[in-house]
Amino acid sequence: MMQSPVQPGLEVEIFTGPNCGYCRRAKAVLDRRNLQYREVDVSIAQGRDELQRRLPRARSIPQIFIGADHIGGCEDLERLDANGTLNAMTTGGHR
Repeated sequence: MMQSPVQPGLEVEIFTGPNCGYCRRAKAVLDRRNLQYREVDVSIAQGRDELQRRLPRARSIPQIFIGADHIGGCEDLERLDANGTLNAMTTGGHR
């Protein structure tokens, strides 16, 4: 399978937890698009601390970042995927 050409220097990060259906759905979107991502497990203190530093008011998971942009949770990612914005954001066609 061909990898999507991700904009150089762009990191996709997803904060997740175990047994989280929305987390699995969000990762499935990224996997379907062949996007590499860094997964941070918030059930581990280090991951929880990192999420709180990045997004102090976060109360749910997943929380997804594309580069410096916080895009939200699973349904936000699915919406971006459905309307083509996710592809534009990850290939440099956004902004």
